[in-house]
Parts: sequence; structure tokens; C-alpha cells
Amino acid sequence: MYKIMLADDEGIVIDSLKFIIEKNFGESCTVEYAYTGRSVIELAEKFKPDIAIMDIHMPGINGIEAMKEIRKTNKSVIFIIMTAFDKFNYAKEAINLGVLEYLTKPVNQSVVTQVLQKAMDMIQAERKKRSNDLLIREKLEIVIPIIESDFIYAALSGYDFERLKDNFCNLLGIKDDYGMFMVVEFGDSLVDGKLTNPVGISVKAQAFYPNIRASIKDELDGVVSPIMGNKIVTFIPSDKPQLEYDDRIKIIEKARKLVRDLTKKLDIQFKIGIGSVTPLNKLGDSYKEALSAIMNGKGRVAHVKDLPIGCEYEEDYPVNIESALFEKIEKGNIEGTIAEANLFFDWMINNYPDHMMDVKLKVLEFVLFAEQKAFLSGGMTYYFLYRKDYLPTVIKIEKYEELRKWFIDKVTEACRNITTKREEQTSGLICKAKAYIEENFNKDISLDDVSRSVDISPYYFSKLFKEETGENFIEHLTNIRIEKAKELLMNSGMNIKNICIDTGYSDPNYFSRIFKKQVGVTPTEYRELRS
Repeated sequence: MYKIMLADDEGIVIDSLKFIIEKNFGESCTVEYAYTGRSVIELAEKFKPDIAIMDIHMPGINGIEAMKEIRKTNKSVIFIIMTAFDKFNYAKEAINLGVLEYLTKPVNQSVVTQVLQKAMDMIQAERKKRSNDLLIREKLEIVIPIIESDFIYAALSGYDFERLKDNFCNLLGIKDDYGMFMVVEFGDSLVDGKLTNPVGISVKAQAFYPNIRASIKDELDGVVSPIMGNKIVTFIPSDKPQLEYDDRIKIIEKARKLVRDLTKKLDIQFKIGIGSVTPLNKLGDSYKEALSAIMNGKGRVAHVKDLPIGCEYEEDYPVNIESALFEKIEKGNIEGTIAEANLFFDWMINNYPDHMMDVKLKVLEFVLFAEQKAFLSGGMTYYFLYRKDYLPTVIKIEKYEELRKWFIDKVTEACRNITTKREEQTSGLICKAKAYIEENFNKDISLDDVSRSVDISPYYFSKLFKEETGENFIEHLTNIRIEKAKELLMNSGMNIKNICIDTGYSDPNYFSRIFKKQVGVTPTEYRELRS
């Protein structure tokens, strides 16, 4: 259905247009009309037309001015001018108002029909687009919470988050490189600063979760997790690596308002903890801080910066370089470790060139910490006297570049030990698995049997085996069996059936099919060709 408004001071024109519309478009159109500029403005406010056919010269307010007023309240109406005045200035203003056609009277029926059809086609296309947009939005309303949930879980676990975060950010429209976690905790009541009945309330919470989620979105426009126990985690993006005091207060005030509104609306008790801003790949740290704020903060809302805990650094201390260094060591990234260690050493000698003893202490601190990560990862075996020469060696060093070399060598060694140990463990597992397959290829063995022999899950073993050998378990087992079958066919007088059994196959027909697929000929043909 299309709503068409006619505006002309000549009754005969109105009647002619009504006749053309009814004849060509029948009941698909509703037509209203007015004779003056003022009345057409009033009609437009009430009727809200899709199409308006306007004359320029009408009593009182002219057509151009009337269109300007109508456009203020109806942005989508399509204007068609039909007038006896063919003046350039009018046409120019009409263009500025987005008029579809400027027709000069007299206009024949076919032209009116064509222009109206063109306008209807545009309206229909816009309605279809609007419908599709609503359908997409409806689907997004279902999908977005799932993506948000996956983002929160990935950020908290840290597993593979570095690789996935750009994709998450694109899907969720996150444009900032930093952010913080806010944790909303709820319970039946608040006793001595603790929320009661966390397990029971987590079950009840499923009913009021949509209310909490909507309230958080309205107040903070963050990425909201599903219910996790009696908690909901929210990621709040930030375009700065740390919040200014005033920004922090704004976040706290919004959280306080959220607690008041939710408590009043749902009749349960809430506490909120807010962590500090971190890079996206360090959000796990912000989450821990938010939990600490809930546990140790006073009142219903606490920011970690308000707590008398944690470590403050001097203004220019390169916290990011320090964090990056130990991250690279943990990941076994030798090149990255060397680069970050050099950056930190440069900072020390540039800022404290006359404090060699303090630089030496920091070098020792970092080396010991790097080695601790290697010990904990299984990359090194701890001996009590392992570092007995560290202190004497460092004390004797007199030049910064010599100290730098010792520092880089030690942290690189720790990093290399982590990498080497991981590679050795993987290679050792695969060698053990291969040995098991060699010893048992003539039995009915499976992936589960082999993974059990090296004490890791079948799924994980399958990935490791493929990465290390370039073939999957079945391919490897088949190759061993076929090679053994070829050896028996050439060097023994055993019949095909017994060779089939000795190489782990119970069905001679199946054995023949596999053999031909691998070798290109049947077992019998292979023996004949080699005899």
C-alpha cells in the first residue's frame, strides 16, 4: 500500500490525478489532497505520505517552502513537482530538496503513471532493504551474544587469543587496542561484605540474565559474558593504555548506578570489581584485578587502583618492555627475547648511566626470573648450586657492554631451554609412538592404543603426530604394513593369506585392495613381477 498526497490549488488537477492513480494502481494506493501550502503541511504531519505530488504556486505558503517544512518531519517522502512554472531557480531548489521529477504542465497520463511507478519501485526497494536489515539485525541479536561469550572465554584463557583477537575485534566492532574487565557478582544478600548463596543464585540468575545484560549494555556498552557461576564478566574497551583519574571516576560512577538500578529492579544484591586497563592480550591480568577488587574492596563497587595493594612503578619505567620480555621467554621466542632484552638494557643505561650496581641488580633479577620460567616449564632441571658463579661474575664486570652480553646470553639460554625442551618432549613422544607401531603393526591396533602408550589424549596425539611426521596415524601404519608385506612377498614362500595376517589384516580381499592402492598392483602381481 502506498500513501499519495496531492497538493494543487486547482480542483480539476486534483481530480485528474486521482482518476489516473485509481485507474492505473487501483486499491494499492490511498490518496489524500490539499489546496493550500498551509493545509498540505498539516495534512503531511497527519497522513505521513510516501509520495507527494506538489504544485509550486499555491495560496499562502508556496510549494517549495511547504516541501521544506514537510521534509523536517518526513525524511523519506518522495516529492514530485508538477507545475506550470518552468523556472530555473525553482528547479534548482527542487533538486536541493531531493525531488524525484520536475514536470511542467500539462502532463499526459502516461508520464504521470511512469513517474509514479518509478517512485513506487524506489519505495518498494527501500522497504525490502529495511526488511532485510531488520532480519540481519534479528539474526545478529542471536549471534552477537555467542561471539561475545567466545571473546570473553578466549581472553580469560589466553589460549590462541593473540591469533583470534583481530577476528573478534572485527566482528564485535572493537576499534581500541586496550581495555579492562569489570566483574559483576550477585547473591541473595550481603553479609560481612560477602554475597550469600552463590550456587543457588547462579541457577536463578538464568531468568534475570537478559535484564542484567541489557542494563550493562545501556550503561557501559561493553562485551558481556554469559553467567559464570554467580558472576558476569564485561569487557570495556579503552583507547588509552591507562585511565586518567577523571575517566576512572566516571567508570566507577556508572558501575555504582548499575548496582543501584539492578538491586532495585531485581531485588538481589550486587558487587562490582573493575580491573585496570591492559593491552588486549593481557586481559587475563585485568580480570584477576577485578576479582581482587571485589574481594578486597570496601563497598559495593571497587576499582583495583583504589586498593592498598599492587605494585606502582616510577613514571617512566618501561612496564610494557618488561612484560613483553617475559612473554617472549615463555613462548620460546628467541629473536623477540633478544630484542626486548636489548631495549630494556638500553633504557637502564640511558636513564641510569652512573648506577652500575643497580643495573647489575636488575640484570640478576631478570635472569633469575627468566630461569624460573624455564624451570617451571620443564625446560631446565633445578640444582641448588646451579647459579653459584652468577654473583661473583656480575660483580667483576666493569663495562656495560660486557654486562649486556652476559644478560642477553642468560635470558636467551633460558628461552632456548624452553623451546628445546618442548621440541625434545614432542620428538620423544613421537619416537616412542613409532616404536610402539613398529612392534605392534601386525596386531589390530588403533589410534587410542598408540596414544595410550605415550599417555596423551588421542586428539592431541593425532595433531602432534601429523605435525611431526607429515602423515596421520593410519597413513603411517599402512605404509609400515605394506612395506612388510612387500618384503614377505619377495623373500618368503608364504601364501597371500598368511602374509595378510602377518601384516595386521584379517580380510585378504581388503588387504589386496589396500596393497594395490598403495603399490599399483595386486600382491600376486607384485610377486610375479619380482620373481
